[in-house]
Amino acid sequence: MTKIQDFKNLHQNEQPLLIGNVWNVQSAKVYENLDYKAVATSSSAVAHSLGYEDGEQISFEEYFYIIERIIKSVSIPLSVDLESGYGNDVEKIVDNISRLSEIGVVGINLEDSFIINGTRQLLDKETFYKKLKAIIDGLNDKGIEIFINIRTDTFLLGLENALNETLERIKMFEELGVDGVFVPCITSEKDIEAVTKSTKLPINVMCMKDLPNFETLQKLDIKRISSGNFLNDYIYENLKEISQDIISKQDFSPVFL
Repeated sequence: MTKIQDFKNLHQNEQPLLIGNVWNVQSAKVYENLDYKAVATSSSAVAHSLGYEDGEQISFEEYFYIIERIIKSVSIPLSVDLESGYGNDVEKIVDNISRLSEIGVVGINLEDSFIINGTRQLLDKETFYKKLKAIIDGLNDKGIEIFINIRTDTFLLGLENALNETLERIKMFEELGVDGVFVPCITSEKDIEAVTKSTKLPINVMCMKDLPNFETLQKLDIKRISSGNFLNDYIYENLKEISQDIISKQDFSPVFL
């Protein structure tokens, strides 16, 4: 059985796959040592760690270097948040995915929105359908197998008709034969249940303040849970606080409490 099939199987268990979102080798090793079954990059956390804003401001080559270092340093499966693909055309995106596959990446996230001048916008369904179909066809032509998790930003962008739009897009994703659907910022149990009951595709949700607990998510048939960049933010907020304590106390005692 291949690592990719193993990764796919992790999305079919009764208990949701809790995936550790990482931004460097150190964070990936923490999750591996805690016996997490898989890790995935957070594009936002990686970008911030290198001094960039999110939204493909980091070059693919810089991102690829970080990904390769993680792959070489941990043994658990790694999926990559590829945002919109890090390419201006389908050929470049397929090439990027091919390179990730070659070094052992088992999965990717692709999203149906894009950022222009700091503002995120949702691609219309027809445009995204054509783009995604061309990517999948390109990967099939090259014989590349990889877990394709499609992120739809209907709830993230706060659309008034977020649920209906999500359900329509999921039908489209099913038609294209993707492996999973990621719906960040969905938190209502009613909405989550409507989504999971609408499809056999594994549904992925993300850490939010009002997200139901893991037991409830399991009952709602969620198959994957991500933390996004929130733990990265939390860690560095704590670094800020402890550094302030060091300045206040004029010694390093806060480090050793």
